[in-house]
Amino acid sequence: MFKLALRTLRLRKGAFLATFVAVFFGAVIVSACGGLMESGIRSETPVQRLAAAPIVVGGQQTLKLPEDDPATLDPEDKHKFENGTLAERVRVDAALADRIRAVPGVTNVVGEVSFAAQIGSASALGHAWDSAVLTPYTLQGQAPQPGEVVVDAGLGLAVGATLPVAAHGEVAQYRVSGIATAPQPMRDAAVFFAPSDAERLAGHPGRFDTIGVFGGDVAAVTAAVGDAGVVLTGSDRGLLEFPEVDAGGENLIVLSAVSGGLSASVMVFVVAGTLSLSTQQRQRELALLRAIGTTPRQLRRMVLGEALVVGLLAVGAAIALGPLLGRWLFDQLAANHVVPDVLRFEQGWLPATVAAGASLLAVVGAAFVAGRRASKVRPTEALAEAAVERRWLTPIRLITAILCFGGGTALAIVTVAVMTGPVAASTSGPAVMLWAFGLAAISPGVTKVMATLLRWPLQAVTGVVGRVALLNTRVVAVRTAGAVTPIMLAVGIATANIYLQTTQEAVSNQAYTEDLRADAVVGSAGGLDPSVLGRVSAVPGVAGVSEYVTSTVFIEKPYESNQDKDGWASVGLTASGAAQTVATRVTAGSLDALTGNTIALPDTLATSLNRHVGDTMSLRLGDGTAVDVRVAAIVAQRAGFESLLFPAGLLAPHTTTGLVPQLLVRAAPGVDPATLASHLRAATAGLPVQIGDRDTLIAAHAKGNEVGAWVNYLLVGMIIAYTVISVVNTLVMATGKRRREFGLQRLSGFTRGQVLRMAGVEGGLIATIAILLGTATAAGAIVPFCLVVTGSVLPQGPITIYLTVLAIAVVLALVAILVPAWAATRGRAVDATSIGE
Repeated sequence: MFKLALRTLRLRKGAFLATFVAVFFGAVIVSACGGLMESGIRSETPVQRLAAAPIVVGGQQTLKLPEDDPATLDPEDKHKFENGTLAERVRVDAALADRIRAVPGVTNVVGEVSFAAQIGSASALGHAWDSAVLTPYTLQGQAPQPGEVVVDAGLGLAVGATLPVAAHGEVAQYRVSGIATAPQPMRDAAVFFAPSDAERLAGHPGRFDTIGVFGGDVAAVTAAVGDAGVVLTGSDRGLLEFPEVDAGGENLIVLSAVSGGLSASVMVFVVAGTLSLSTQQRQRELALLRAIGTTPRQLRRMVLGEALVVGLLAVGAAIALGPLLGRWLFDQLAANHVVPDVLRFEQGWLPATVAAGASLLAVVGAAFVAGRRASKVRPTEALAEAAVERRWLTPIRLITAILCFGGGTALAIVTVAVMTGPVAASTSGPAVMLWAFGLAAISPGVTKVMATLLRWPLQAVTGVVGRVALLNTRVVAVRTAGAVTPIMLAVGIATANIYLQTTQEAVSNQAYTEDLRADAVVGSAGGLDPSVLGRVSAVPGVAGVSEYVTSTVFIEKPYESNQDKDGWASVGLTASGAAQTVATRVTAGSLDALTGNTIALPDTLATSLNRHVGDTMSLRLGDGTAVDVRVAAIVAQRAGFESLLFPAGLLAPHTTTGLVPQLLVRAAPGVDPATLASHLRAATAGLPVQIGDRDTLIAAHAKGNEVGAWVNYLLVGMIIAYTVISVVNTLVMATGKRRREFGLQRLSGFTRGQVLRMAGVEGGLIATIAILLGTATAAGAIVPFCLVVTGSVLPQGPITIYLTVLAIAVVLALVAILVPAWAATRGRAVDATSIGE
């Protein structure tokens, strides 16, 4: 039967080309997503600044979080922990370098610090000159003395030049004493200071970002370091040089897992629909084989052999092209700052194997289902079965639909009853697919019902042509459902995901603007000098000023069961200006008491932890520092957007820069914001700061949301493109095989124009049914989510998004059915009827 399968491939190129296209594009997308996942898991980063040091010691960027409340467990019980990610740079004590020097075999130990610096108009990273050996840089000129710098050759400066250098909130004139050349391309330009200047500008004297170790045994160095840090070698050293890679790798894993899983799920339905349609179009041929004595087993083997041959060819081509798509997607993510630009794309044999296995599994499963029905028909009924579609509802379809609808309903209930804020999207996304798959499983029946419901309005508009189109749709519901399903998937996935994203953005921006009372902002990327607060407070027309710091914090005591590995979003404010610049409603205590080691808790969290004003808590700040704080106030915040509030003086020293990055400024009544901005520029003249208005703050917040939106649109767009290809694939194959049918209609009195209009009505009917089902699918996810985050059943976002999706679906269906119909009716009608199916 496999020999027969190879022969039929040559005779039915069109049908098998459709199967090839469906499998090929699905495997390409799954393979590309696998490459992204492998890159995230590996998180390989080329070592740059620390390339010469074979051993690098740095701070531990993770924190062990107990999965259960330690107070409820016996001392003998082993606690289960998960690793939380510390958002700020964790540094090591400089005294650790002396311990490492005492390790036998160690020849040199060099501490390294990095901090943002602006030299002239160029951005760079500042370092101490004695750490240049870690790369190593070669020097042309002299090592820097206090008041001097050695600059990167890429900056294009000359020895002897004197330029303003801004770092750690201050600006000073420095003379260029030398030019440093790196042995390899570097992501960041370097500016080297004298050790004393570098220690001051880094802002954390007595602590190093990393320590480079030359010589010595790795095990001995690790023993000397103990719990004071982590010891890395080889390519892992890049994680200490670029700690953001760890979080970027995790984000890449999540993104690729979601998009790859979604693509694989869509591929199963697309491949199954294509193979089912291909087999259905051959019912007469299969019926004849059964009638001349072919056994059911032989028939199944033939269908499976044909599918496997096509699947293997498609998978082979996809494996070759998958890494190219993966590389392109990775480059887009890096260019839009979704993943760090230093992260390296890696795709080995495993993603290709998984993509091949998933694709072939989908092919085998689809071929088994497609061949099973034809093989079970008795020979005496085979020819009758080939002429008219009969039973389509199988136990597998019914069970699949029940399970998917049940799962979608359960997720909707969980979303409304349990979820709060943006986290509700985590259940809404899977709900889309469950509703879509449930409808796809029973799509022939749903298609018949929808066609019946649309009968009267369609006939009223289109007349006899519409009546014939309706009869075709109802009689060959399985074939029609093969075209409806991918369009429904595209409409449902696109509508749900886009409106989920626009609603999240709108709610996030609304929550931010509700809490913001400031009219202006004073900021600096490298941090503000503490004296700037006094300068701004003294500006005429200023009603209030508050420092503004963001970070993440982990709660250690009491135990917080809802805390995830990313910790709690935290904001640092100045007590004297918080009430004027931030619209936070206090339900107990006062923000005026937010000084020293204190905290203001959201009311929901305070209730969960059973904490009141005056109670104490144990926390870990963003750099892992342990601190005990007293509850100074309880505040009411929008559900899902809660933040812990701290004094800026407590939070800022434990951030990466160690300084406050922004000041929020409230104008006095009657003071124009433009006038206020002008006064602020005059007061901060000569300082490395930027002045912005309220719109600047809102735009910066919205830009952060745009990154997540871009990722969503890219990945969803990729999946929708696949479904679009599948729609064209299915409709072209189905319509192209109707040449004989069209010829008979023309011989019975239809003109070619009427046949084309009938095909157009069928395309419009397919698009209408798919749009209605896709809209219902999207509503199953959007409505529960919107009820949670906005209290409304309607999403937030322009209606043009939905209209665009509808227009694309209609145009796609019409073009995909009319073009092959036009080609199929070009010849004489009598010639068409003489060609068998």
